[in-house]
Amino acid sequence: MYISKHFAEPRVDVMHRLMSARPLSTVVTLSSSGLNANHIPLHLSLEPIPFGTLRGHVARANPIWNDITDDVEALAIFHGPEAYVTPSWYPSKMETGKVVPTWNYAVVHAYGTLRVVDDRTWLRAHLDELTAHNEAGFADPWRLDDAPVDFTENLMSAVVGIEIVITRLFGKWKTSQNQPFHNQAGVVRGLRAGGTTSDAMEMAALVEGANTARCHPGPAKR
Repeated sequence: MYISKHFAEPRVDVMHRLMSARPLSTVVTLSSSGLNANHIPLHLSLEPIPFGTLRGHVARANPIWNDITDDVEALAIFHGPEAYVTPSWYPSKMETGKVVPTWNYAVVHAYGTLRVVDDRTWLRAHLDELTAHNEAGFADPWRLDDAPVDFTENLMSAVVGIEIVITRLFGKWKTSQNQPFHNQAGVVRGLRAGGTTSDAMEMAALVEGANTARCHPGPAKR
């Protein structure tokens, strides 16, 4: 992934927050027939430091776990908020006309060797953790034990665990940092005025945060 200096996000804690908030990742592996991409929810564990571990599960019928090239890293892509930015939001459009449309987004790329875990105890612990994380916001969280034992046991037999210890982690936050302050403020106003999606609202907050950071720079936290 190309990352210009304007858009680099090196803070591990910031990247981890996006990964935890948006766990549905695109996992890219190299198979015998070429590149293979799967969309898999991955649960982030903070150990080992500094980047942590990703854990998930796939259907046994999915070749991702038994058709992978040895000694080639897997790539898990986590997609954050994204939004189209019209040049009409830039005050500089009226000043010079030298503006073009763009797309803002936040994304994390996590690399590491994909390990297959065909272990029932590991799988049960993973499913409990994954479910607890994703059900935490509900008033009456669902638990694996809420379903009949024979039903869940049969389903568990049909899946295999996967694990990626993250060895490289890259974040790209393209949130109008390359625009002057008044254009950034225009993007925030535009997103909030027409924002009918949560992505638009989240992107407005990210652009506003980038603007604030430039006005009040401080030491980066890692």
